[in-house]
Amino acid sequence: MNEFKPKATVGIIGAGLAGLSCASRLKNLGFEVRLFEKSYGPSGRMSTRNGEDWSADHGAQYFTARDPSFIEEVNTWIKVGVAATWHPRLLVYKDGQWRKSNSTDHRYVGTPAMNSPGKYLAQDLSIEFKQTIDSIYRQNGKWLVHSIETGDIHQEFDYLVLAIPAPQASALTKTIHYSIDQLSSEANMLGCWTVMARFTRSLNISFDAAFINNEIISWVSRNNSKPGRTGQETWTIHANPQWSQQSIELDKEVVSKHILDCAQKLGLHCENAEISIHRWRYASGAIESDSGFILNPDIKLGLCGDWLNGGRVEGAWLSGHQLANAMNI
Repeated sequence: MNEFKPKATVGIIGAGLAGLSCASRLKNLGFEVRLFEKSYGPSGRMSTRNGEDWSADHGAQYFTARDPSFIEEVNTWIKVGVAATWHPRLLVYKDGQWRKSNSTDHRYVGTPAMNSPGKYLAQDLSIEFKQTIDSIYRQNGKWLVHSIETGDIHQEFDYLVLAIPAPQASALTKTIHYSIDQLSSEANMLGCWTVMARFTRSLNISFDAAFINNEIISWVSRNNSKPGRTGQETWTIHANPQWSQQSIELDKEVVSKHILDCAQKLGLHCENAEISIHRWRYASGAIESDSGFILNPDIKLGLCGDWLNGGRVEGAWLSGHQLANAMNI
């Protein structure tokens, strides 16, 4: 009997949902896959901050599912207990007026935390964390990568996939693929300042989440209203993308004051709360590409991510999944 031989080796930079989706699909198709992630864990912006007796989803707040392939994936997550439907009391605020949201979307969240689906996908994958890839190059028809932390990675790859935000992909490929820089500009990725406020008592507020219009804040949500959450009451407050980008280099304390002053105007008083703040340098922005990914078969370079597929969690998963399928042709 002949030994099973992998189809090809693939290096994937980035273990957010797009990278994990791509890697999982490639592994199932018989490819040998190795991921590199600069953070301490998987899931990218589907992330959760944990403290003593509290937690907060401080990246993506929920996701929807419309594509049949992603619906099937979400149903799998629900079945294994890493996702569930969220039914928040949802309001909309605009020009000083509150109203109920008219949205009929089914909203899903990771359980017991937003990063749970990513952890589920990552459990059977080869991932090296705390590896910041700062250069990539081709040699003798193979891809090689270099890490800030450990220097040259001693493995050659047949394919290389960049599952990272547009500006980071552009920086890595400037001397390799000129068109990616243009795509990065078109994506216009913006940052997001996020405040997490935790309280020792439950707040008497008439909503669990709200879309905020024409204010510094664009979204607020009660983390404990999501299924599977325990611990102190915690609220996540997202500043709007345009304000966040304009304020991206400001001091955290200055940013926090602006956001909390706006929250107070909305009825969320945080003067007695413990406050944490996080800056997402690349949080939103996307283009609508024809395929939802990029694949250059001549040099065997692929790109995937929500920014190539209209944004959102579903777009990220589909981008990675569909890139893997294209690589298998």
